[in-house]
Amino acid sequence: MITARHCKRAYLDRAVPRGVLADVLLAAGHAPSGRNIQPWRVSVVSGGTLEVVVRALREALDRGEPARPDVVDRVPRLDPVAEERARDAADGLQRIRGTEPDSRTGRALLRDNLGFYGAPAALVCHLPGNAVAGTFLELGLFVQNVMLGLVAHGLGSCPQFSVARYAHVLHRTLDIDRGRLIVCTLAVGYPDEKAPVNRFVPRRAHLEEYIRWHH
Repeated sequence: MITARHCKRAYLDRAVPRGVLADVLLAAGHAPSGRNIQPWRVSVVSGGTLEVVVRALREALDRGEPARPDVVDRVPRLDPVAEERARDAADGLQRIRGTEPDSRTGRALLRDNLGFYGAPAALVCHLPGNAVAGTFLELGLFVQNVMLGLVAHGLGSCPQFSVARYAHVLHRTLDIDRGRLIVCTLAVGYPDEKAPVNRFVPRRAHLEEYIRWHH
């Protein structure tokens, strides 16, 4: 189950039943959290509302609005090993898409991101404004449960910070309290397994690269 989960960036034109999403989200809520506070909140978006959100996000991009994320998603500088992994993953996606990295390609890919890759549903995950490192860990545990639960139901997903970078648009269009921190979104749907991009799996580190045994 765990190794079956990979990011999906192309989806079938098939609605996701609300009951299925409810079951997955309810089960995901069994993720551990300190003192059982369960800090995660999720806005589930589909149908006409999703169309409104996508239009607003892309209009913000077209107007040249700067991104205004609620949180920072990465460190300023990666170590050489992490940098190589990031570069290999980006290059692999470019190759399987048959595109060359340039400013026009980057803008087109961002528009695709802001459209949730055509997925019929999206999840917007947010935390209280006073969240600390441990709170983000708890949300991560919950989101991982969600992604694995979706796989169990034949669904795919792709976690996205690219959309969360336009947090001000999501706050406005979904009426999410400005005091909340939008951390990430998930594109959700039935994956189009015929799409080459969905067959791309970035290289994973070998066990010895991140495990040290103590006897």
